[in-house]
Amino acid sequence: MSHPVEASPVPASTAPALWIIKTGAAPAPLRAAHGDFEDWIAQGLRAGPGGSALQIRTLDARALPEWPAQDEIAGVVVTGSPAMVTDREAWSERTAQWLVRLVQGATPLLGICYGHQLLAHALGGEVAHHPAGLEIGSVAVQCLPAAAGDPLLGGLPREFAAHTVHEQSVRRLPAGAVPLAANAHEAHHAFRAGPCAWGVQFHPEFSQTVMQDYVRLFAPSLHRGGVDVQALHAAVAATPAANGLLARFASLAQGSGSGSGSGSASQSQAG
Repeated sequence: MSHPVEASPVPASTAPALWIIKTGAAPAPLRAAHGDFEDWIAQGLRAGPGGSALQIRTLDARALPEWPAQDEIAGVVVTGSPAMVTDREAWSERTAQWLVRLVQGATPLLGICYGHQLLAHALGGEVAHHPAGLEIGSVAVQCLPAAAGDPLLGGLPREFAAHTVHEQSVRRLPAGAVPLAANAHEAHHAFRAGPCAWGVQFHPEFSQTVMQDYVRLFAPSLHRGGVDVQALHAAVAATPAANGLLARFASLAQGSGSGSGSGSASQSQAG
């Protein structure tokens, strides 16, 4: 189980920032080698044009922080976590309530893995253990018809590679949510709620090396489950299309103004 850590105070500056909401930490061996979830996400957000000038701030949801004011937010990214949404931990439920307010205010929002599931749960969807168990490694994900006109996923090919590691998933989408991507294992790999809130079950922040190290870390349990770990490791590939979603989200969020609730991100067709 994750342990709360002290959160940094909300900075005095009112300039809109991209906020990374940390809901857990990567395994210790990966943190030692590569940094943590927020580091990988920040790197992805900065990968696009003008990325070096982005204001990016991090809050740890487990520390029950004061949430930033609406006019301090350009966009929000919610990280993955080893925690389980179904545990309904107090910090997680508190974060879910805030996500509802962000969606209602048309604040650009991206939930990744745990963040994806938490967004669905917050809006009335259902999260549970996947009946087929763990999905891990580089997998093929297919865009659904609605993705073609989506502000965030619209630039993706019909099929793209993405990195995954999850046991729970969104089993039922919230009412009104738009399914955007799926594969044979996971029916809800991406969805949109409202004009500019997205959840992705896969990990656009993972590098090929990070994914390889996750496979190594899970190797003992995968072996026990009869998985050919050597083949799984060899199949880990670069995922440029999925990785590019973070910079695309940053562009959409910056184009939406100061988080004023105008919803203009929904009208942006980047790239």
